[in-house]
Amino acid sequence: MLIRLVKLTLQEDNINQFQAIFEERRERIAHAPGCLGVALLQDIKHPNILFTHSKWDNETSLNHYRDSELFVETWKLVKPLFAAPAQVWSVQEK
Repeated sequence: MLIRLVKLTLQEDNINQFQAIFEERRERIAHAPGCLGVALLQDIKHPNILFTHSKWDNETSLNHYRDSELFVETWKLVKPLFAAPAQVWSVQEK
């Protein structure tokens, strides 16, 4: 299993818009082939820093999602809301 963590630093006035986009698309992301779950986390001290936490069967499943129309459309909507480039990690439990 692969865990994907994405750190998103948003412009403060865009937090609610980002959360609305995420909530509208959460179920479709969660039902992507190979996705085992997706969550949105928010930093306690810096509310404009959010993380997506998703679990995937394997890297191939994640890459198929990243190549999907859903991902491409979603990224086009959310990228302008960022205050800094996204940071991404793919990890596994040990």
